[in-house]
Amino acid sequence: SVLLPLAVLAVLALLGMRDDWEGLRGTNARRGEGMLARYKFLVQVILALGVVLVLYFGLGVHSLALPGNPRKIDLGLLYVPIAVFIIVGMSNAVNFTDGLDGLAGLISATAFAAYGVIAAMQGQFFLARFCFTVVGALFAFLWFNVHPAQLFMGDTGSQPLGATLAVVALMTGQWLLLPVIAIIPVATMLSVVLQIAYFRWTGGKRLFKMAPLHHHFELVGWSETQVVQRFWLVSLLGAMVGIGMALL
Repeated sequence: SVLLPLAVLAVLALLGMRDDWEGLRGTNARRGEGMLARYKFLVQVILALGVVLVLYFGLGVHSLALPGNPRKIDLGLLYVPIAVFIIVGMSNAVNFTDGLDGLAGLISATAFAAYGVIAAMQGQFFLARFCFTVVGALFAFLWFNVHPAQLFMGDTGSQPLGATLAVVALMTGQWLLLPVIAIIPVATMLSVVLQIAYFRWTGGKRLFKMAPLHHHFELVGWSETQVVQRFWLVSLLGAMVGIGMALL
């Protein structure tokens, strides 16, 4: 059970590394852009589909756990597109969250810790150990990533963290709790989608001062440290609520 999320972490890290490298080299049109979005999205979908097929046919994971319901709901083949959407969505959600010193690392560590507890409650102790190993690695990284940052996560870290978190959630069956446990990445992703949709719909008006969401609050007047700390507090609350819901 540990090999699959570990493989996702490694493979998506390589994809993110290539994206960062192309951004540094200026391979795509202008320096700093990285890989073309449509190409990166296509690769993410293909990789996610491969992971989901392993989950479905290899590990027999194709169900949904509802809070308060001891029996899991078998989704059948409908599970495949839903799981692909979750993996790709979370990969990009954490990627968008990585915009301030320490933000993505703190949020990811909190979410992995929550799912580590949930996995342990289910008796999936190897998966729980994996989650807490990721938390420990993130703490070591955060030592150098908090403001003012000396190391930066980049796509090399953010993309695999989001995808791996999604895989862990799918393996526990408690993926319906992702919008609660990973409330900040989900809200950040939604802010980007809503900003683009509103901009096109209104012919140039903006719903937020700036997207992703953390930049909106910076423009409102919050300092970088305030945004990170307050977002982490919301994330911590979401993690505790998520664990509580998993206990129902």
